Amino acid sequence: MHLCPICKVGSLEAGAVTVTLERGGSIILLKNVPAQVCTNCESYFLDSHMTREVLKKAEASVQNGAELEVIQMKAA
Repeated sequence: MHLCPICKVGSLEAGAVTVTLERGGSIILLKNVPAQVCTNCESYFLDSHMTREVLKKAEASVQNGAELEVIQMKAA
């Protein structure tokens, strides 16, 4: 069990979150992103692999000219 580094009260558990990214007028929502989620404050943390995947998908959306895009991530 890992203690949440934000609230210092809750523990981190496997879950899924929605990540919202905004850049240059584009808003990208990535749903069902695997993450470690705090049981108390609901802060979430992505591992380095998932962070790369999220950024790669968001960058592709921005490069394709998306103003708003919702991306459903596949369950791990």
